[in-house]
Amino acid sequence: MTDPRDVVAHEAALLDEKRFDEWLALFAEDGHYWVPLLGAAQADPFSHNSLAYEDRLLLQLRVERLKNPRAHSQHPASHSQHVLQPSRIEHQGGDEVRLRTPFLYVEARGEDQVLLSGTARHHLVRTPGGWRIREKRIDLLNAARALPAIQLFI
Repeated sequence: MTDPRDVVAHEAALLDEKRFDEWLALFAEDGHYWVPLLGAAQADPFSHNSLAYEDRLLLQLRVERLKNPRAHSQHPASHSQHVLQPSRIEHQGGDEVRLRTPFLYVEARGEDQVLLSGTARHHLVRTPGGWRIREKRIDLLNAARALPAIQLFI
């Protein structure tokens, strides 16, 4: 994939298809997945709590848990659907690019269904193996409201 916007669509498809190992491989070694508790109003993951702030090791642990057939939270299994608007490049320079992608996210498990909306912000770096995610930030619309447990990755 030469166009970084294709990485965002590919990443969402991998998540929806539960191809978590391939999804994790999209992250750079120093990559992070961040869901700020205050949404777009939160400047950094250190001055306030976050819904998630995970490095590659924590992401790997979550992936292993999701793949484990004995994972209690996955009986019944969760399914997701990402609906993305076109990604917009906000900044591009050298081997880095920052993208902004408005989305709808649906997560279903048994009779329950959660609908979330917001903006995904990807910071990608070009490596010899292609584009990698240095940071994926999810700014949820109305992030400060009480949220149900989200089992998969937004």
